[in-house]
Amino acid sequence: MDPIESITPYKDSTFAMMLEAQRRGWHIHYIQQSDIYVESGVVSCVSQTLELTDNNEGWFTFLQSHNQPMGELDCVLMRKDPPFDMEYIYSTYLLDLAEQQGCLVLNRPSSIRSANEKFFTTWFSAFSPETLVSRDMERIKAFHDKHEHIVVKPLDGMGGSMIFQIRQGDQNRNVILEAITNQGATTIMAQRFLPEFKEGDKRILLVDGVPFDYALARIPAEGEGRANLAAGATSKGVPLTDRDREICAAVAPSLKEMGLTFVGLDVIGNYMTEINVTSPTCIRELDRLYDANIAGLLMDAVVTKLENKS
Repeated sequence: MDPIESITPYKDSTFAMMLEAQRRGWHIHYIQQSDIYVESGVVSCVSQTLELTDNNEGWFTFLQSHNQPMGELDCVLMRKDPPFDMEYIYSTYLLDLAEQQGCLVLNRPSSIRSANEKFFTTWFSAFSPETLVSRDMERIKAFHDKHEHIVVKPLDGMGGSMIFQIRQGDQNRNVILEAITNQGATTIMAQRFLPEFKEGDKRILLVDGVPFDYALARIPAEGEGRANLAAGATSKGVPLTDRDREICAAVAPSLKEMGLTFVGLDVIGNYMTEINVTSPTCIRELDRLYDANIAGLLMDAVVTKLENKS
């Protein structure tokens, strides 16, 4: 995970998972990317066991340092936030080896590499808005001319960064496309604009393919074109619609087959816009709204997978 001292406990999903593991009496080993290494073909890690307190002042105490093969751990939860850069990819290589040497790793490292959170929606085009993935600015312009109002975004962005709306007749179209494609050198995604985003960009959480019954709808701030909490959006809980469940049922078999155990779908109106597999959030918000324990559902899935593995 990211440095534990830098998290915001009351809204951090990884912290919710750690608290649930502690509640069950499990030994928690805290590991950062720099703590994992391979020597003589064995992947090992330096970890810290710790004790957690659910408050926003002093939420952790380190107990003891360990240096051990990762194959001796029962399960590793890969919860490092993007950016999805080369160091992130190297970490998935290390975790691939940990998986081969006996450790259950969730989400599966090879599938995190394969399932780009934006591009992965193209596997399910019937449930996604009209989409173009390209670096060809003329092709993107033609897509805009066809749909009149589009959203363009980088394939490696997060938190609403570098997301632009381009309306019909927008005089900034060329400069936006030049900037976001790096003059045609970088592949981006363009999607038909969904006006329903003003009603909320819903985050739906799935544990081993099964959706939680409620989503967190993120409502964009007044005058803001992005419905991201990091961009000032507010949120409210909403029950899943029949269409939401249809989308979940469509993607669930692929998620399970790929070992993507904890996933967050982003849905606007009737369409899925992203499939979050790196470190999906919103556990704590939904837990508070519905007196739930989503991390408990995840830990139940961990237990089942470990039992099946043995």
